[in-house]
Amino acid sequence: MKTKLILISLLFGLGLSTVNAQKYKAEVPESITTPDKVHTKYVGELKFKDGFPSDETVKKTYEFLDVARATLVFTNTIGIGSMQAMLEGQRKAGIGLYEIAVFENLLDARSLWLTPNTTTPYAVGEIDTKNGPVVVDNPGPVLGIVDDAFFTHVTDIGFTGPDKGKGGKYLFVAPDYKGEIPDGYIVIHTRGYRHWLIMRLIVKDGDVKSAVDAFKAGFKMYPLAKADNPPKQVFHNFSGKKYSTIHANNAEFYNEINASVQYEPTGVFNPEINGQMASIGIKKGKEFKPDARWQKILTEGAAMGNASARAILFSPRNENVFFYPGKRQWYSPLAGGSHEFLNNGELVQSDRTMMLYFATGITPSMVLPKPGTGSVYEITAKDADGNYLDGSKNYKVTLPGPIPINNFWSFMINDAQTRSILETDQKSGGIDSNKEGLVVNDDGSVTVYFGPEPPKGHESNWGQTMPGKGYTILLRLYGPLKPWYDKTWMPGDLELVK
Repeated sequence: MKTKLILISLLFGLGLSTVNAQKYKAEVPESITTPDKVHTKYVGELKFKDGFPSDETVKKTYEFLDVARATLVFTNTIGIGSMQAMLEGQRKAGIGLYEIAVFENLLDARSLWLTPNTTTPYAVGEIDTKNGPVVVDNPGPVLGIVDDAFFTHVTDIGFTGPDKGKGGKYLFVAPDYKGEIPDGYIVIHTRGYRHWLIMRLIVKDGDVKSAVDAFKAGFKMYPLAKADNPPKQVFHNFSGKKYSTIHANNAEFYNEINASVQYEPTGVFNPEINGQMASIGIKKGKEFKPDARWQKILTEGAAMGNASARAILFSPRNENVFFYPGKRQWYSPLAGGSHEFLNNGELVQSDRTMMLYFATGITPSMVLPKPGTGSVYEITAKDADGNYLDGSKNYKVTLPGPIPINNFWSFMINDAQTRSILETDQKSGGIDSNKEGLVVNDDGSVTVYFGPEPPKGHESNWGQTMPGKGYTILLRLYGPLKPWYDKTWMPGDLELVK
């Protein structure tokens, strides 16, 4: 018996020695293993034991991941926050459902908007399909956009929409609507509930009042349930109204997007975005109540997200956003030619962040409209020398003649802080080709001046800035012609006048 036990022990020992000898040993590349200590720039030293992270390393890693995800949520959901702020701003200012605000005397800096135009009249409202389909009866001559809760394009209305400017009744239908859809409508099936409707009214011969009156005489919006007896349309004149439509740039931002997530069906946001928001506690049907640790993380994430958005907007590193690389400072997130920010099957995230942090309103007609129609946009935050624009300094910029437009051009001055109209003593917040008294050079070119005081002899071509305030310039061309498309025409840069 004793001999048998010794033999078993010897055999077991041989087996162990065979295992320890690693008979099936692989050639392990160093690149797939983890050292016991790793030094990183952002979280310091990370420690491991045969690949297992230490408790301290696990804590540091999750802290980093949570902040990184909060930052990505900020930059990737600016569209959600912006739309929520826009619609809530309208409601708080007194625009009820099915009601329309018209800027009958144009916009000015007292209304906080992202990059509006102050020389053409707008009309805005909300289309909410949660309680049933909504009818929008458009009289015709407008340029309108409808965007959803993710600030993605749903449809155009008017000249660039299905009615082609001839007018028509649109019916907006939610994805979960089960009722019958009557004939006689331009039916728009939506992915979500809340939508922003913005329309630019077409002004002829500078007669803003006639354009406003014609619009108010014909436009109607009401629930389909009241189609047999539509109620009288309610309009508000919002010119000079003090209210804000701009999303938060601190941790309050996450409350804004959570409100949208809770209201909308999940299908309006794609699964990746839903997953990103869920990773920081924002999930449909779940209370968003961050504890003290998460409040710190969200504060950090918003700070980094805001810094990221401002770096992308004011100092873009992607050469593809520049219209004239190496020649001019003018750029645009739409320069790539896609209102969906796609390039060869990839979503250009920085372009989407730039656009939605800077502006509102997404439509294909902003990108590459048919020559002579639509509008195009170019931004600059810097002068010809690459320095940020300074409200205490004087600049000039020349649009070479002939300026390739079928309609008109416009410069808007936007506050670098709010991205809204720069607050000055000038109501217009900019200057355009329709300005009375504008001086056009003999060759068709126009030189415009920006600074805190009007330059002597050029008062009619001056846009006011404010000392101590940074700003951007947004150039719009309405009805751009072929020389803009083939880049044989280039606007000048802003040159410092000493």
